[in-house]
Formats: sequence, structure tokens, C-alpha cells
Amino acid sequence: MKPEKTQSQQNSSQEREHLFDKPENVRRVIRLLVAVCVLLFGLDFILHRHSSHPWEYIPGFYAYYGFIGCVLLVVIAKWLRLVVKRPEDYYRQEEQDNGVKREQENKEGGSDVAP
Repeated sequence: MKPEKTQSQQNSSQEREHLFDKPENVRRVIRLLVAVCVLLFGLDFILHRHSSHPWEYIPGFYAYYGFIGCVLLVVIAKWLRLVVKRPEDYYRQEEQDNGVKREQENKEGGSDVAP
């Protein structure tokens, strides 16, 4: 006799597999994106563009521009994180401070509202 599966075992075995759960699918998407980037970069040397600024005539200008923009975005985000970062227990400290204030108000009888 086979033991019957419990409800949780049936749910886990019936769980749908998603597209990016398989590593080969992730590799395919990355390869596709790299191929598209290479193709567009290559077309930049073949196709004539109607540019309005002299730097747009540089072959691959928009590829370089996009890459540099993304790198700068990451670097600025890392710097900004240092500026805006809060301690791990930032909100916990605030709650504790509020709790201490409430206790002090209750001891002093400063509350106008009846409990």
C-alpha cells in the first residue's frame, strides 16, 4: 500500500514552474539581449542617421552614452545610500522613545483624556 500524500505535499508537487525557474531559460534571455545589442551596435556603422549634434556622428555613441549613464547611476546610488542611510533599528528606537514619553506622561498625569 502506498501512503497517501498530505495536502501540503500535493500543493508543493502541483506548484507551477515559471519561465525563469530554469537556468537555461535565463541564459537564453541573456544571450538574446546580448545578440540584440551587438546587432544594434553593428547597424550603427551601416545605417545613416540624421543627427543634429556633432557627437552623434561618433559610431556607437548611443551605446557608450547608455553604458556610461547606467554606470553613473549605480555609482551615484551607492553614494546617495551613504547619505540617506538610517541605522537598522531606526524605527524601533522611535517606538521605544514614544513609549517612554507615554509612560512619563501617565506618571505625571499630563493626559487630558480619561483612560
